[in-house]
Amino acid sequence: MAKDEKKQASEQVAQETQQQSEQAAGTAPAAGQVQQTLRVDDSDVAAGYANFCRVSSTPEELILDLGLNPNPYAQGEITVKVSQRIIMNHYTAKRLLGALSMALQRHEQTFGVLETDVRRRVRTSG
Repeated sequence: MAKDEKKQASEQVAQETQQQSEQAAGTAPAAGQVQQTLRVDDSDVAAGYANFCRVSSTPEELILDLGLNPNPYAQGEITVKVSQRIIMNHYTAKRLLGALSMALQRHEQTFGVLETDVRRRVRTSG
């Protein structure tokens, strides 16, 4: 896919995600209001992977720490190195919650319910 096509696809996804999160958060523009167009430049984005998440909060901000737990099923004390920290205001956090909720609902409708308790996912033989 050409770079311009990727950029257009990225912008379309960003606009759809913004519209979905606004609908989920009840912040869609009322009739007669001017709609904002958001362009996202992700040409220099750094990708990361996380299987660990910690959320903390202050009266002003929500802090999302992401990291990699190299052995999530190990016994005893485990050290998880936090590699990314995202700090956002609570309004943005609520919009993120709505967008994530909608994305997970679509995923579960397509592929089935995600069981977060690993003990319930493990199938024993015999």
